[in-house]
Amino acid sequence: MASVEIRNARKTYGDLEVIHGVTVPISDGEFVALVGPSGCGKSTLLRMIAGLEDITGGEIRIGDRVVNGLPPKDRDIAMVFQTYALYPHKTVAENMGFALKLRNTPKPEIEERVKRAAEILDLIPYLNRYPRQLSGGQRQRVAMGRAIVRAPQVFLFDEPLSNLDAKLRVQMRAEIKELHQRLKTTTVYVTHDQVEAMTMADKIVVLHDGVIEQMGSPLDLYDKPANLFVAGFIGSPAMNMFKGVIRAGAKPHFETAEGICLPLASAPAESDGRAAVYGIRPEHLSIGGDLAFPVTVVEPTGAETQVVARLGNEKIVGVFRERATVKPGEMFPMSPTLSSVHLFDAESGQRLT
Repeated sequence: MASVEIRNARKTYGDLEVIHGVTVPISDGEFVALVGPSGCGKSTLLRMIAGLEDITGGEIRIGDRVVNGLPPKDRDIAMVFQTYALYPHKTVAENMGFALKLRNTPKPEIEERVKRAAEILDLIPYLNRYPRQLSGGQRQRVAMGRAIVRAPQVFLFDEPLSNLDAKLRVQMRAEIKELHQRLKTTTVYVTHDQVEAMTMADKIVVLHDGVIEQMGSPLDLYDKPANLFVAGFIGSPAMNMFKGVIRAGAKPHFETAEGICLPLASAPAESDGRAAVYGIRPEHLSIGGDLAFPVTVVEPTGAETQVVARLGNEKIVGVFRERATVKPGEMFPMSPTLSSVHLFDAESGQRLT
């Protein structure tokens, strides 16, 4: 195992710069998720760590080695791709042990390491099957097993669950997290799914247009998003956000552009009249209070009820554990948990404290 350090990494394609001086420290044994929308640079950054993309500037270290000029085979990493990339004419055991065979590893050692990885991943009954005889989840486990048998210093995952159905994604999410807890191998995991990142990672790096918007633990990003981009990206359903101004005074509140007053526990210093954005997560709204909104959609999911209503010309979404017996067109009272309200500067988008 080893730490990974990305220092001021840059990547350009001709005149186009896609990674703008990114720095990410990754501790030995840490599980780090790179998240962001399509085109943010997360897969490019992962491929730079793997050596599949040249680094234009900066430095990448694995352990105590600078690996900028090393080919992928000499970096002691193993990568699991979005596509399983299994050899269709080889059995599960042959697929898992193929990289060791290329290294001229003795056959008994290959068999032992394949068996050990298969036990970890519950693949023992399938070792003599071919990929066409496996389900999608089983094929993904074989791809993970192929990485495990190499005993690398670092695992790299590039959106490995995107080809699976919803149920399998949840199952595989738990399996990858359990695998990391057992092996304690440094892991860098790329995904556009913030739920995957929140549930699996020790640290999340949110990327946008090739720069880091925020880096920290999942709950740090959830509880204290640094800016509007992170606030809107982390959390599902997305945070409710309303533009307006802060009104400080004896009873501080936020006034939307349409004159609707939303409560505040307190106002930031010298913020009276300041243009801002008021944010409240759907799960931090409760039923009741002085504010009522006309309902447009009710979505019962069993464990929760999602209510979509109108706040002036804006949409406000609430998620409630209790059953909300309300119909579209009716007025529905919802009140924010004041300690969970977020304020952001309207111009810069940065969090106000």
